[in-house]
Amino acid sequence: EVQLVESGGGLVQSGGSLRLSCAASGFTFSNSTMTWVRQAPGKGLEWVSTLHVPMGNTYYADSVNGRFTISADNAKNTLYLQMNRLKSEDAAVYYCAKESARWAPEFHEYEYWGQGTQVTVSS
Repeated sequence: EVQLVESGGGLVQSGGSLRLSCAASGFTFSNSTMTWVRQAPGKGLEWVSTLHVPMGNTYYADSVNGRFTISADNAKNTLYLQMNRLKSEDAAVYYCAKESARWAPEFHEYEYWGQGTQVTVSS
């Protein structure tokens, strides 16, 4: 059974930092492509960042590029999202997702999702 469990969300002041974690199980994490997406209240799903774990290639939305860093610890089967210089517009529920085998840098298809972790940014 595939499981993705996010943690690390919380309340942070604008300009602050948080690190999200996503513990993965039930599949070969080191051979997967993993993504962070977010959803702010009343808004649609927004792609944030992707890591092609085998090659280590990373991809970021323009809105977070230079502030967020995606990474993984294969030994722990865990995906991370380091978020720095947080802004009010970063407030959302953050989900990690496993991409399908059809993934390409411009194509996302999420096979599995976690339950999400809330990030709140106070001004």
